[in-house]
Amino acid sequence: MTTTRGALRVLLGDDHKIVREGLKMVLADDPQVQVVAEADTGPAVLDEVQKLQGPLGIDVVLLDIALPGMDGLDVLQVLRKSWPELPVLMLSTYPEKQYAVRCIKLGASGYLNKSTDPDELLAALHRVAAGGMHVTPATAEALASLVSLGRTKTGIELLSHREHQVYLLLTQGRTVSEIGAQLNLAPNTVSTYRARILEKTGTKNDVELALYAQSHGHGPGAPRN
Repeated sequence: MTTTRGALRVLLGDDHKIVREGLKMVLADDPQVQVVAEADTGPAVLDEVQKLQGPLGIDVVLLDIALPGMDGLDVLQVLRKSWPELPVLMLSTYPEKQYAVRCIKLGASGYLNKSTDPDELLAALHRVAAGGMHVTPATAEALASLVSLGRTKTGIELLSHREHQVYLLLTQGRTVSEIGAQLNLAPNTVSTYRARILEKTGTKNDVELALYAQSHGHGPGAPRN
């Protein structure tokens, strides 16, 4: 691929081709932004970053959360460890209040919902490529409340990273065995995480967890990546 001199070089990481094509159309409106690579799985994102660290290079990774093989949060952590100077902008359909703070705490330079206006997306890409952070008012409010004195974490905020991964897969209707296969965990381990998730979300069974998930923008009937 020929790269425009001086263009901001972007790697797209999303498992849906139609989403990647739509993003490329949006980014094509800015002559100073060029998509130099795309990937549809977590491991593929890391492979592309590894390949393009050189003459071409990457200025920003635009990364989805729900990726097969390795989810976006795990990919983000690997990127922060191996390429700490590479900005990562998360783009997802998941609710901002629950996920933006989690992503930023893991090292993302910003978080945007996929319903974001194209102009805001382009502005965010330029901002994080220049070394800045893109924080929406809603995310800023969530960050402020997180550090407020006396604030107690509740529900989803109490979940560990691994519990959060299992929670997301449970809300997608995955079975314990399917989750174990995807995350390389024994079924008994997944069941243990499930029990912790029920306790921390204040639910007693899968039906209540499904209702809880829907009320927080997850699961069947909620927006999906």
